[in-house]
Amino acid sequence: MADREVKRSGKDRDGDITKLCNSGQSWSPRMKRDAINDIESNTHSYFVRWNGGDRTAIRVVDGPSGKYLRTDRDSTSKNNLDDLPDC
Repeated sequence: MADREVKRSGKDRDGDITKLCNSGQSWSPRMKRDAINDIESNTHSYFVRWNGGDRTAIRVVDGPSGKYLRTDRDSTSKNNLDDLPDC
């Protein structure tokens, strides 16, 4: 399993995450459905690096309208997928 650092995220007009990105990486962009499959099958993990080295894992959440990607709430918004630059 490879760890994949996410530096940008794609969003639709409602603000929902549609893809994960890291320019220059062969896997980027990775569409939401593919990233969810990667995480659930333990093929790859995805994370956001912040604060010079801290890492926050990207997780799959089963919501009322289906599965989606998110980081867990913590003391910063620097690692929130919604707050990353667009890709």
